[in-house]
Amino acid sequence: MTAGPRTLVVRLDSLGDVLLAGPAVRAVAAGSSRTTMLCGPRGAAAARLLPGVDEVLEYEAPWVGFDAPPVSPADCDRLVRTLADRRFDRALILVSYHQSPLPIALLLRLAGVDWIGADSEDYPGTLLDLRHRRAPGRHEAEAALDLARAAGCALPPGDDGGLRVVVPPRPGAYGTPPPADALAGPGPYVVLHPAAAVPARAWSPARAARAVEALHTAGHRVVVTGSAAEQATTALVAGRYGIDLGGVTTGLDDLSGVLARASAVVTGNTGPAHLAAAVRTPVVCLFAPVVPAERWRPYGVPHVLLGDQRAPCALTRARTCPVPGHPCLDAVDDDEVVAAVASLLDHRAGPPATKRGAMSA
Repeated sequence: MTAGPRTLVVRLDSLGDVLLAGPAVRAVAAGSSRTTMLCGPRGAAAARLLPGVDEVLEYEAPWVGFDAPPVSPADCDRLVRTLADRRFDRALILVSYHQSPLPIALLLRLAGVDWIGADSEDYPGTLLDLRHRRAPGRHEAEAALDLARAAGCALPPGDDGGLRVVVPPRPGAYGTPPPADALAGPGPYVVLHPAAAVPARAWSPARAARAVEALHTAGHRVVVTGSAAEQATTALVAGRYGIDLGGVTTGLDDLSGVLARASAVVTGNTGPAHLAAAVRTPVVCLFAPVVPAERWRPYGVPHVLLGDQRAPCALTRARTCPVPGHPCLDAVDDDEVVAAVASLLDHRAGPPATKRGAMSA
């Protein structure tokens, strides 16, 4: 272990948010003797796959998430004691552009953390030592890395700043995962991941099923992924044309292996899109405009965005589509999807010739 401060990095949101924090975490870890992440329950598994993380702590914050728990003095006291026992020298709090770091900063102060940095639009009083201002329009991964740099943390030499996960997982973290070939079968394939934690950011199941058939007809072997809770959806979407892995990829290690071997991944703006980017697989992202694409699009890999970014739901942060028929995503044509996948497989420099597609690296 090298000499350096004991550092806590906080990211209390979901799987995708934690994956996007990866470059900042590596920058912090490069100058720390020990790096701990404090995550919510939906992001902890992703944190355990991030290079540079020595320990993961969980806390379900009552100000984060869609089904946040009630405020519990006992839970707050337990967290403060846990953090105080570890005697952190410094902490960085990573939040999205619309969130405040101040509630968790208060708990960190009570735990005796001497130095705390965060992006904050709100006046922090004595809660923050570094009140950083996020640059307009920055991608979430870039904004987190900007904060780390402002705190004096730089990526190590040779680190390109992209998303990254530990594959295979560290010994003992999840046991021995089945190889991707055992899950998806041999030969090239395209993954279609139909679900999302936020319904507005996913295709309807019937629309996703038509896309599987279209990709199959275009000559692709299609693997449909999803959690155990999504098995009914993956079975419907896979139908007669796809390979249903719903509930088979039992952890992020399994899923990352399947995504890493895929030729391309088709999914919404959800955690698996960022996991695909972390294993350097190109992404066709069905991006509902409820949040800005400039901040949440797949990062650091070739990708194509599909979906009407000027739809009436744009920038509403709606969880459920407020427009009948979910037109921003369900109106995407099969031809657009097939062309987007082809553009990634052919490594074309420009976007497919559609009015909705936009390709970027």
